Amino acid sequence: MITSSNTFFFQWEVNLMEWLQAHLGGVAISIISQFSLFGEEIPLILLLGFLYWSYDKKLGRIMGFSVIMGLAWNTMIKNIVLRRRPYFDHEGIKILRVVAPEADIYDISAQGFSFPSGHSTNVVTTFGSLAINRRKRWLTVIAVLIPLLTGFSRCVVGAHYPTDVMVGWLLGGLSVFIINMLRKRIGNTLAFYGILLVTTVPGFFFCKSTDYFTAMGLLIGFMGGTLLDDNYVHFENTSRPVFMIVRVVGGLVFYFILNSLLKMPFSEEFLSGSGITSLMVRCLRYAVVSFLGFGVYPILFRLEKT
Repeated sequence: MITSSNTFFFQWEVNLMEWLQAHLGGVAISIISQFSLFGEEIPLILLLGFLYWSYDKKLGRIMGFSVIMGLAWNTMIKNIVLRRRPYFDHEGIKILRVVAPEADIYDISAQGFSFPSGHSTNVVTTFGSLAINRRKRWLTVIAVLIPLLTGFSRCVVGAHYPTDVMVGWLLGGLSVFIINMLRKRIGNTLAFYGILLVTTVPGFFFCKSTDYFTAMGLLIGFMGGTLLDDNYVHFENTSRPVFMIVRVVGGLVFYFILNSLLKMPFSEEFLSGSGITSLMVRCLRYAVVSFLGFGVYPILFRLEKT
């Protein structure tokens, strides 16, 4: 259970956020808040699933590791800095888009710490991976514009200070650079995976928020799934639109059904808890979902040839 947290900020951050919430109309705030979606689970799964399952497996892997490692490093920093979200300490700042709607808005374990912004890291790792590996002007524009809009939305909805967003962008950029650099220089897959684990496993000893255990489960499962594909599955991408759509839609259905089934043996209170048992179960659950989704699910693609 999380028992300690820190409050620190620059006054200009508070003034700016209060001004934005007071002067932007309800319609404008509602529209701006939607840009937070770019850094959230479903859009990320859709894009990663499309790349990995259908379009370009190699690019999908690079993006996958960039996103997951960015998330893991982000949550490790959060659990060291322990910065409280703005709305915890400033009455003039309201939370207009909650991270975990099912939990109490002041439950730090469920809502997560504030510094750095996970959404801001996620959008940079996602679209930055595309831009750096495809080097097309329109992708570069998107890789700049979407993080700016997403970061702005996180401040407007009261979830993050501007400095959370800025450091989130920086961490996302570093994650993309590090993953691409390591992948190019380290030809041995197991050595590459080992380095990633060495930089993230220490979080098990000090992280107490659910997002770290989610990230580690995804990382372990993604590693296992890609190894399974390399050694046994060897699925191929497809250029046929119908099969592309079926693969992505099928993957989403597979993900939601499997995730729901793995939750069934446990109560909602247990799943949202911050005890070590609950957190390890969360890690294991995401590891299983990730492994089956990226390693086992592609076996079904062989049916396209029948």
